[in-house]
Amino acid sequence: MIETATGARAHAGLVRAGLSLVLLALLAACGDGGLQAERNWMDGVRQQARVSVTKVAEPKKFTPFTYGAKDSVDPFSPTKLTVALAKQQSSSASAFKPDMTRRREALEAYPLDALHMVGTLQQKGLNYALVQADKSLYQTKVGSYIGQNFGMITAISDTEISIKEVAQDASGEWVERKSKLELQETKK
Repeated sequence: MIETATGARAHAGLVRAGLSLVLLALLAACGDGGLQAERNWMDGVRQQARVSVTKVAEPKKFTPFTYGAKDSVDPFSPTKLTVALAKQQSSSASAFKPDMTRRREALEAYPLDALHMVGTLQQKGLNYALVQADKSLYQTKVGSYIGQNFGMITAISDTEISIKEVAQDASGEWVERKSKLELQETKK
């Protein structure tokens, strides 16, 4: 048994010695390997190369912009718009121009397509139309105003309300147009 342990130690020593020789041979092979020639060539190229730096152009002189219209009338001023609308209304010679100073009625807050005629009523010899807007019911008569285009009720029948509206066309002139609200049948 002693011989085996000694033999194993001797074998391990031989392996170590072999590895050491291989490492020494590898280190010897890592010499210059021709790198000195490349280093000499690079030094020669560096000495011959000329560095050329282009000169940066002088920056342009900045002159700030002066706003000259700051003391003039603001184009977005509400007073300017009011004055322009007043001039336009006074210069308009249309016969259909609505009365802008009269007090608005409740049904003038709704467009005609949001209003529904739901019935008629006769009281003291006058015909009244029942008009529904949202969930409210309104009683109207001939001469009452309705809709957002200065509409005036001209006639009330059992099936419809005739309306004369006054609206501005594309050129700003007041024009008259006729429309009607028909009786809406209830769904049961």
